[in-house]
Amino acid sequence: MMRTRPLKVALLGCGVVGSEVARIMTTHAADLAARIGAPVELAGVAVRRPDKVREGIDPALVTTDATALVKRGDIDVVVEVIGGIEPARTLITTAFAHGASVVSANKALIAQDGAALHAAADEHGKDLYYEAAVAGAIPLIRPLRESLAGDKVNRVLGIVNGTTNFILDAMDSTGAGYQEALDEASALGYAEADPTADVEGFDAAAKAAILAGIAFHTRVRLDDVYREGMTEVTSADFASAKEMGCTIKLLAICERAADGGSVTARVHPAMIPLSHPLANVREAYNAVFVESDAAGQLMFYGPGAGGSPTASAVLGDLVAVCRNRLGGATGPGESAYAALPVSPMGDVVTRYHISLDVADKPGVLAQVATVFAEHGVSIDTVRQSGKDGEASLVVVTHRASDAALGGTVEALRKLDTVRGVASIMRVEGE
Repeated sequence: MMRTRPLKVALLGCGVVGSEVARIMTTHAADLAARIGAPVELAGVAVRRPDKVREGIDPALVTTDATALVKRGDIDVVVEVIGGIEPARTLITTAFAHGASVVSANKALIAQDGAALHAAADEHGKDLYYEAAVAGAIPLIRPLRESLAGDKVNRVLGIVNGTTNFILDAMDSTGAGYQEALDEASALGYAEADPTADVEGFDAAAKAAILAGIAFHTRVRLDDVYREGMTEVTSADFASAKEMGCTIKLLAICERAADGGSVTARVHPAMIPLSHPLANVREAYNAVFVESDAAGQLMFYGPGAGGSPTASAVLGDLVAVCRNRLGGATGPGESAYAALPVSPMGDVVTRYHISLDVADKPGVLAQVATVFAEHGVSIDTVRQSGKDGEASLVVVTHRASDAALGGTVEALRKLDTVRGVASIMRVEGE
């Protein structure tokens, strides 16, 4: 039997995502009520610009006083889509204290203060859901947190930023340079006016922190994630990747150490074989590859951003939280029992592709090989080309630690025959 008294929802933010949440709540009201077991009512919308016309939203619901809205006491669920750290953090904790559960799309806040927010939710017996914080419409957090709760996840490898994937895909498919591809992404609305958060990996790093924490039952903060942007990737790097049967993606990589005693989380450009499923993720799409003991290899794919896709994830959480509310229960909270240490980037082991500008004369290859050997880095393949006294030397290593590779490169720079290190790129997905 359906309850007639509606569950009341407060919406914080009514931009691209918030307006879609409000629209879907209105147009799909009957279906949502049937799925939840009670009607859902939009009880208030907190915005910065109250005079802006918002189609489909009763102006009487609009307020600039978000604090008063979450303190009302009759609000069942607060949906936070304003982003940033403050005032979002204070509004969420205030909502818990005044009896509301929270659905958030705020990746930066969850990555930075997820533990404290979960603690606040637990203290007041409320839910904190944030499926929309990672990879837009792609169901990812709930499968990791619930569907794989009985399994052991060893690795999460993914493309979690649509802007960077669009740029790198354009560079790969058309031969465009970085700036040209970025300009195209901006013209099509895939890149913000200031793309720093995307192209420098900050956005992906926040998502990596969230994914690692859930996958490994360990608190992983944004500061724990190694981050490297993609602005230095060149057309020459793509040419080298193609010669190896690879392409280049900006990857978020979360791994459990082979001995199970620690985890790592990192974001950086990497070459991946064309045979890997992530190599074929095109344009602004996202995809995440999960490896676990029992389930094996799983891949989640779809649109990772945008108003409608992100609103879909928000509404999915809203339905779940409302069902919990009706049942007098709460869903899964933070699971950090493993408390594994997060290893520094220097301990990460992977393959490397190093391009060197060297003098074109006898003995250069022997000198370079000696430096690699002295630092314990094994060489897989070497390719040399050049003329008129200058040459290019491309070295692909076997698996080595980041620290060992760093020492190798430092020593290479001191060789008189090495003019410069043109590029260094990790090779993943093998």
